[in-house]
Amino acid sequence: VQLQASGGGLVQAGGSLSLSCATSGRLFRSYAMGWFRQAPGKEREFVAAISWSGGSTYYADSVKGRFTISRGNAKNTVYLQMNSLKADDTAVYYCAVAKVIRTTPEMYDYWGQGTQVTVSS
Repeated sequence: VQLQASGGGLVQAGGSLSLSCATSGRLFRSYAMGWFRQAPGKEREFVAAISWSGGSTYYADSVKGRFTISRGNAKNTVYLQMNSLKADDTAVYYCAVAKVIRTTPEMYDYWGQGTQVTVSS
């Protein structure tokens, strides 16, 4: 079981980044997928999630209107388009999969290794 997150980097406030997370195997095509983030000294927090079909999405209030989660046509890749980035968005971003779309990290079964996003003010 592998989840490979990529796309992080350094960007100025107001800029954009796009993260992607590819999963191995056909199993996860029927799983919900989510993005979480963890800043230094803080707990891991929910960012966005999408159902297996892509028909349902949830967002944290802090990113609503700025971030967009989507799935590839093959359903085994999830994307997070991040616009209007703020310094507060600086964190390690993790992708994860769950049987059902959820917003709490405890409900996710498998996790990727994380990708660093740094927003300079």
